[in-house]
Amino acid sequence: MNKQAKFKTPRRPPAKRPPNNQKDPVGVYCRVRPLGGEDEECCIEVISSTTIQLHAPEGFKINRNGEYKETQYSFKKVFGVSVSQLELFEHVAKPLVDDLIHGKNGLLFTYGVTGSGKTFTMTGCPGQGGLLPRSLDMIFNTIGPYQAKRYVFKTDDKNGMEVQCEVDALLERQRRESNLSVPKTPSSRQKIDPEIADMIKTEDAYKADGVDEDSSYSIFVSYIEIYNNYIYDLLEESQEDAIKPKWNGGGTPVRQNAELMPPQSKTLREDQNHNMYVAGCMEVEVKSAEEAFQVFWRGQKKRKVANTRLNRESSRSHSVFIIKLAQAPLDADGDNILQDKNQVTVSQLCLVDLAGSERTGRTGAEGTRIREAGNINQSLLNLRTCIEILRENQMCGTNKMVPYRDSKVTHLFKNYFDGEGKVRMVVCVNPKADDYEETVLVMRFAEMTQEVEVARPVDRPICGFTPGRRHRNQAFKEELSRKLEERGGPTDKDVSSAINYVGLSLPPLPFSELTDPHDDITLPRLIEALQNRHRIREMMIEDYNKAANLMKSKLQEVDSNLISKDNVIHEQNSKLAEKDKVIQSNKAEIERLEKKTKMQEHKIDILQKTTKIYEDDKRSLHNELETREQRLQRELSEKRRMEQRLHGMVSDTQYKWEKECERRVNAMQLEMQNKLWVKDEKLKQLKAIVADNKASDRPNPPPRQTQTQSQPKPQTQSQLQPPPKPQRPSREERLPAKRSASPSPLPTTTPVRPLHRRSRSAGGEKWVDHKPSSNLDLGTVLQPVIPNAIQVSAPNEKALSKCDRYVLTHQEVASDGEIQTKLIKGEVIKTRGGGQAVHFTDIETLKQELTAVPSRKRKSSEGVPANGNQSDGAWTDVETRCSVAVEMKSGSNMGPGYEHHGITKRRKP
Repeated sequence: MNKQAKFKTPRRPPAKRPPNNQKDPVGVYCRVRPLGGEDEECCIEVISSTTIQLHAPEGFKINRNGEYKETQYSFKKVFGVSVSQLELFEHVAKPLVDDLIHGKNGLLFTYGVTGSGKTFTMTGCPGQGGLLPRSLDMIFNTIGPYQAKRYVFKTDDKNGMEVQCEVDALLERQRRESNLSVPKTPSSRQKIDPEIADMIKTEDAYKADGVDEDSSYSIFVSYIEIYNNYIYDLLEESQEDAIKPKWNGGGTPVRQNAELMPPQSKTLREDQNHNMYVAGCMEVEVKSAEEAFQVFWRGQKKRKVANTRLNRESSRSHSVFIIKLAQAPLDADGDNILQDKNQVTVSQLCLVDLAGSERTGRTGAEGTRIREAGNINQSLLNLRTCIEILRENQMCGTNKMVPYRDSKVTHLFKNYFDGEGKVRMVVCVNPKADDYEETVLVMRFAEMTQEVEVARPVDRPICGFTPGRRHRNQAFKEELSRKLEERGGPTDKDVSSAINYVGLSLPPLPFSELTDPHDDITLPRLIEALQNRHRIREMMIEDYNKAANLMKSKLQEVDSNLISKDNVIHEQNSKLAEKDKVIQSNKAEIERLEKKTKMQEHKIDILQKTTKIYEDDKRSLHNELETREQRLQRELSEKRRMEQRLHGMVSDTQYKWEKECERRVNAMQLEMQNKLWVKDEKLKQLKAIVADNKASDRPNPPPRQTQTQSQPKPQTQSQLQPPPKPQRPSREERLPAKRSASPSPLPTTTPVRPLHRRSRSAGGEKWVDHKPSSNLDLGTVLQPVIPNAIQVSAPNEKALSKCDRYVLTHQEVASDGEIQTKLIKGEVIKTRGGGQAVHFTDIETLKQELTAVPSRKRKSSEGVPANGNQSDGAWTDVETRCSVAVEMKSGSNMGPGYEHHGITKRRKP
């Protein structure tokens, strides 16, 4: 049963995407740059609108037939040297801008050798705007009337977008304007930087079709560069050359003098939809194409460029300009933006200007430039590797892991190759002959990229509101304002006009014209009318006072309610203030942790670099060690072969001399034994004659068996042991002395082996007495006793290490059926490996004989039989014995005590 792991955050499930089996290949376009001079050799020819042909320059490489090798490459479309920036934009970037406005992502990057026109294709020059300014102009021409007010859309720093109400947006605008210390970026063409002025002409303006009028749009741009595989934000306010002191973790400066503080590298992270984005990257909201391009140009001035031999302003980093379009539908009335984050659609278009691949030998790079070129070439190689593995997985059905994480460029755009949008590539080539080798590699990679297919992005869901809401709301407002204007709508009147209105509401005065001061008719009529008006006025004042009192009471009630509400609001404000303090403290803690995280990430990067350096050093040292070990092994093998050869020669020579010495010794020993045997026989004959003569003088005693006749004399071990057989030349053999079988043998001298002397001091040697458990106890009187010995039943390393001599007791059945014991002796030698080896030197044989065995010796008194045939008694004849010799071969086991076949010695005539 598997136990669930504790304290482990479960992985967030991936976002559910509708299945889409439709795929589109990567669109690859080729653009040929004009030659710099008319006298330069051209190696590229445009054959058709989709095919180009490469010619090998003179003196480069030729095929077997001696002709120049020509290769052709096909693309989706080929743009020649006379193509305009507008035509290139129509075919390459315009479809991506249409997809951006309709909620789909897009990726466009330029690729090629350094100096092939990639930056010009992407940016352009005054009067000839590139793909980037034309894309911005088309976007704002399309969504200009439908843009939301500034700060209505707000980024959440997690690659998402939020929608604020109008009041929050107004407060945000006021706060930003109050904190803004510099004036706004000018949006008019007259105040734009002259370097980027007139990028796009009015007649070249484009506008997308099918825009959703019932949505509000907002554009955010960001600009980053990937330099030495590190990501830097080009829109940050802090300058790279700002002089700041470095601080350590304790808050004190590391050094007294100020040092240059490089910009902080950004990190790649994954949002909730598993899309990659640059964390902490500044996203600027722009409201016009001029403002957006001005922001781009401000970051472009910070980009890493350098002067090389091939390009005056060579890009030393990969630049990525991201255009993010946020759109949200209007509510059912068509007046305000729908306050629902789930209804916000965010699409982005990435315009990438890759740095050109280069060879340091051609560019003349030194120092930092070599490192920059190495990082550029490595990142482009990683891009090519990812494309190759994607192509192999799709064509061969394999499931190899694509190494996106090996480079920041491939890791950032991983989602596009996995089906998050269209991918387009513009391959820029320089037709001059010096770039032929690198151009061939670029052409092969570009042609292979076309075989990679990317899943087609799905359309965004349609909102359930009735279309045409914005138009109906605008028409309603226009009609309402017209009606109010016709009816003289409500206007603000002053106090005099109100008084006049009240005066007009009173009864009119009668016509009165006085012609006579004593007129009694007109004056009373006028007095009556004035009294009537005064009465009406009093009534109106009374009504007004009543209304005023009523209003006053109501106002007092309202004031009391407002006071109570103010108290409640004051209490709530105090609570909010406390909450704000907590929030501020939390924000400060978050900022501190973020700074600490950035510092830790920076330390991690430094440690990773150091680890990589150490690993490279370790790898190089390991390779050097292996090389030296191989060389040492070869030398040891040569030495071993030489030693074996010399040892073989020495062994052969020693074996030859030992055989020769052995042959001579055996021959001499045989000769001496023969002489000794002949003398013994003569002595026996003489002794027998003397005994016969003495016996003839006295009477014969009764026959009795003497010890010599009845019992054989016990023989010593040296008499019973035959001479040993010759062993291998490396062993020293022991040749025991041969004694005569006569009753009175002559004294002989036993030869002593020069390498095995017994004259060593007592107790000076330690023996390993190896007696197997299978040996039989013979019960004899004489037993081999070895002093100062270690008895073992099986040899072991511990016993051998303590002794310098070795003896093995071996028993076997002899030819006569008796048990024969052999003592095999040797010397213990230490080996080079720290072990012990036994070098056997000689063998001693111990044998027991019974008395029942008849003696092989013949009596001297036996005579010759009557039939005249010689028997064993015939050997007693002196003349016969003297005329017989024994012939023995070298190394034979025959000796004086054994039965021999006599060969009649040839006599002299």
